[in-house]
Amino acid sequence: MAKPKRMNVLSFALFQAIIIGIVGLLAGILYSFGGFLIDLFVTVGWVTSAETPGLSYGTVLAFGALIGMPLIFAIFGFIFGLVEAILYNLFSKWIHKIEINFER
Repeated sequence: MAKPKRMNVLSFALFQAIIIGIVGLLAGILYSFGGFLIDLFVTVGWVTSAETPGLSYGTVLAFGALIGMPLIFAIFGFIFGLVEAILYNLFSKWIHKIEINFER
């Protein structure tokens, strides 16, 4: 068992940005296509809603979530990755609970 002493802050932050950016992409897909389906159902008349007029310019703007949400999620993932790595490096002197198995 190997016990890491320090973590490379930037590499961990980039790792977090990629992982959380993928989550943002999935959330953007759900938001944009889910909103499109609801607006389509309202337009066709299968669902009645006072909150949406149906297919409109807002539906097209919702597809901006496919770009915006992964970007915003990745930025916050990077920031939180920086904070996590810095805190790990600060407290790893006192807490030696993390063990990692490596293969050669």
